[in-house]
Amino acid sequence: MLNNKGRPTQPTTQSEPDVSIDTFTGNKGLELESPLIFEQGVPGRVGVDMADPEPVKSRLGGLERKGPIGLPDLSEPQVLRHFVRLSRQNYAIDAGFYPLGSCTMKHNPRINEKVARLAGLGDLHPMQPTSTVQGALELINSLAHWLKTITGMPAVAMSPAAGAHGELCGVMAIRAAHEAKGESRTRILVPESAHGTNPATAALCGYKVDSVPARKDGRMDMDAFAEKLGPDVAGVMLTNPNTCGLFETDVKKIADMVHEVGGYFYCDGANLNAILGRVRPGDLGVDAMHINLHKTFSTPHGGGGPGAGPVVLSDALAPFAPIPFVTHGENGFDLVEQKSGAAAQSFGRMKGYHGQMGMFIRALAYMQSHGADGLRQIAEDAVLNANYIRVGLQDKLNSPFSGICMHEALFDDSTLKGTGVTTLDLAKAMIDEGYHPMTMYFPLVVHGAMLIEPTESESRQTLDQFIGAMRHLLDKATAGETEYFLSAPLFAPRRRLDETGAARNPVLRWVSPEATDNEDASLSAAS
Repeated sequence: MLNNKGRPTQPTTQSEPDVSIDTFTGNKGLELESPLIFEQGVPGRVGVDMADPEPVKSRLGGLERKGPIGLPDLSEPQVLRHFVRLSRQNYAIDAGFYPLGSCTMKHNPRINEKVARLAGLGDLHPMQPTSTVQGALELINSLAHWLKTITGMPAVAMSPAAGAHGELCGVMAIRAAHEAKGESRTRILVPESAHGTNPATAALCGYKVDSVPARKDGRMDMDAFAEKLGPDVAGVMLTNPNTCGLFETDVKKIADMVHEVGGYFYCDGANLNAILGRVRPGDLGVDAMHINLHKTFSTPHGGGGPGAGPVVLSDALAPFAPIPFVTHGENGFDLVEQKSGAAAQSFGRMKGYHGQMGMFIRALAYMQSHGADGLRQIAEDAVLNANYIRVGLQDKLNSPFSGICMHEALFDDSTLKGTGVTTLDLAKAMIDEGYHPMTMYFPLVVHGAMLIEPTESESRQTLDQFIGAMRHLLDKATAGETEYFLSAPLFAPRRRLDETGAARNPVLRWVSPEATDNEDASLSAAS
């Protein structure tokens, strides 16, 4: 049951006693402390009792290990408990609401996982002969068809392993297209609100990044864009909807203008979730666009992978797509893996093997379970949820850009001015309320930015509770309860850390307190 602030009510019969949370074990109820796994080892303890191996003649040429390997000796229950305890300290979409804007944390339906583990799919090997994986190739081909249909684009490169990898694919295709025409262009135009990977990708491909400012309404300044266009411009990299959560209303004009000078239009597809089934990027003049399968089609994300960033391409760029790619002929499905024939103009291979098969399976299962009408509703509900949050907080937080947003609601920190509370302090207090904080301080064009993206998966009750928690915290901040925020989080497994110090001086190796050699002693001192 929720109260009028959207917060859970707790049935009580008497006032709760004021008790210390200090315990002998360090545990707090089911929140269990666990030493480093290296600190738990006891010499001679084993999880599996195995017979000594038969002696064999060494083939290591005198390079055999002389000392212990450095791993702890543990029992099976110790190992299991340790990692289960660690997992309980992670926040996840399966545990609660994830308002992390700019990098959608969507619900991953269980049907996706079931399908990905089916025999014949979950046990594939990338080096099997194509004759033995016809079903897998058909699946890749089917997913490619869905992606091309959804975006209105004639071709798609399936192998890129993530969004940034997809950006690299698109810009490499643009460079290859210019080189095929004998052109050597030097600049790529990038809006100042772009994802950081956009200018990084352009620079990696040898281009000078020319930043384009935004207007007061959060969209790209068309006059500044026109002034920067010229015969040395290879293309523009634009996110639409953009990073401020707004649709670039001049997008077709932008495409026409860059095409007039012989450049290409790269669209960052990170925010496709907002326009899915409503707008086809191909109809807007897009030449290349990566698609984050985790942001739009629910494949898992985090921990560095696995990712998948297929890139849809226009007719002008399709000949330069990377290898390998799937073809379908009289003899069934096959893979084009050499730069010849249909792939003669390909810029080459980006990745080992053929892409992230597990992500392809999950994405196609998601598409087929929703159907065309369901995919369209995803975008409608995502935009509705974001605007519900925007309206629910608009009297407490300032929106730097007026009007309806798309998939994410953007606020600044002007309401907190003079309170002594920063965006970071507010985010730390959100942890105590049971939420992973939203994206903070991004986009950089907004001071103290708070970017909130609820996705389409969340119910009104979940959003009401989140809005209630945010309003409660903002009331505390404006009421002068600064010390509360400066000490938050109070209930997390760890309090505030020196994140800057940890990033600049990471301790990447555990050293035993009993270490006596010079190297270990110096490492201990550095730690």
